[in-house]
Amino acid sequence: MAKVLIALGANIRGRWGAPDAALAKALKTLQSPRFRLSTVSPLYRSDPIGQPGQEPYANAVALFETALPPEAVLRLLKQTEAKAGRRGEHAPWGPRSLDLDLLDYAGQVRGWDGEASPFARAGKRPLILPHPQAQHRPFVIRPLADIAPHWRHPVLHKTASRLWRDLLRQGQDGGLLPANWPASNPGNT
Repeated sequence: MAKVLIALGANIRGRWGAPDAALAKALKTLQSPRFRLSTVSPLYRSDPIGQPGQEPYANAVALFETALPPEAVLRLLKQTEAKAGRRGEHAPWGPRSLDLDLLDYAGQVRGWDGEASPFARAGKRPLILPHPQAQHRPFVIRPLADIAPHWRHPVLHKTASRLWRDLLRQGQDGGLLPANWPASNPGNT
């Protein structure tokens, strides 16, 4: 079974309810005998990036174990976003009812240049591993460091804890504040 890291985020109400509830429902929906939840980070609130006037985001990172190949995991994430009501036409850095990103798949490196814009991957985007922007995002690195502090970035060769310290030294805390998972969070069982 491969270890897979998934980032979860939302900042608007959608088909699955408020952002916190949508993240909890996504965790439950993703689970299957071939895609097992190992652990989930605490829930955080973060400042939105991009379009002004957005609500804060709810963010978390989850560790799954799977027998699915990386392309199937990516399809599963996109199908789950669609079930939650997300449509592909969202503006870059715009509000999201659910956003699921494949951060890492068993330490694999694919198509990585470290600066790939997420917008350049729109449409028929190739699978890029690890996620090319994860190391720049406090709302990803902080929860990742909570559940896998010794996880090592397969390209940068820095641990999640080190990446978080680097962001803090640069004054990039993302306005992160701890939040509480809904009681129905499958990670609490």
